[in-house]
Order: sequence, then C-alpha cells, then structure tokens
Amino acid sequence: MAERPEDLNLPNTVIQRIIKETMPTNVSVSKEARQVLSRAASVFVLYVTSCANTNAMKNKRKTLTGNDVLSALEDLEYDSFLDPLRKLLEAYKSGAMRRKKDSKASTNEESGLDADEPAAVDSESSNESDSVDMAMHEPGEEPVDT
Repeated sequence: MAERPEDLNLPNTVIQRIIKETMPTNVSVSKEARQVLSRAASVFVLYVTSCANTNAMKNKRKTLTGNDVLSALEDLEYDSFLDPLRKLLEAYKSGAMRRKKDSKASTNEESGLDADEPAAVDSESSNESDSVDMAMHEPGEEPVDT
C-alpha cells in the first residue's frame, strides 16, 4: 500500500497529456486546476477499484478483471461509460488473443512445426494425462475412456 496519500495520485504528466488532448488549443489550464483534476481522477480510480474489488470478493476471487471494473461502473451508475469500455475491452482481448496466436506460430516456426498442425505428444506427457484421468474417478471404479 502507499506510504503517503500523495503516492496514490496519478502522475502529473498523464494529467497534463489528457488535458492537452481534450481541451481546445486556445484554452489554458492553471496549475491549481491540474492538481484538482489529478486528485479527482485519482479518487475516481480508487473508488472504482474498490467497487471492482468488492465484486471480485463476492465471486471469491482475488484478481480483478475487466468485467469486475465494468460491473463496478454499472453499480456506480456510470452507464455512459459502459459501451465504449466494453468495446475497448473486447478490442484488448482480441488483440491479446492475436498476439498469443502469433507468438505460438513463431515458436512453432522456430521448432519447424506448422502453426495449424498440433504438436506431437511424447509418451511421457500422455502418461501424465492418463494419470490425471485416473484420478478423476472414485476409488475402486474403472476409469472410463473418452
């Protein structure tokens, strides 16, 4: 946790960049206004994070997900944020899946495998999966082949 309350504030450079990108060029923002915006943004992030954490704890999880944040925003009645953030979350997930697939393809290329073909399974790993299958039935019962 933060040692001082000021440690929880968003970096000033981030706030300045957001202000610069959203305000018209002929508008100047005082240092005091930037500090107030910084503090307000930090409080908002902490509040949404706290609500998202509550949602995760209700679901007996310790890790916050994007859906926890969306649920928190919905609980806090920030409905106008939901659609754009859902789209951003979906774009992030599809990009992550694409990067994962590309990474797997490059790993397979390095090892001489075709990305569309499954990798060969050695006998040791198949024995491990057999032991997992056998562990999934009651003692005294025969394992069922699937």
